[in-house]
Amino acid sequence: MNAKEIRENSMSELNDKLADLKDELYKLRFQHAINQLDNPKRISAVKKDIARVKTIIRENEIKDGKTA
Repeated sequence: MNAKEIRENSMSELNDKLADLKDELYKLRFQHAINQLDNPKRISAVKKDIARVKTIIRENEIKDGKTA
């Protein structure tokens, strides 16, 4: 997933995507804790995706004139 693909989504889709990514990160951390995680690099990839989505959400808020 790259920033260009994320920017094409609406705010509600971005919020849904953020919730899905946070849920996936929770599950990956749980699997890692009980040593059932096949690809530990996936955790950092999901963290980066979360950061990208949050950045795009914030950019849209600033563009719309809202402050957080």
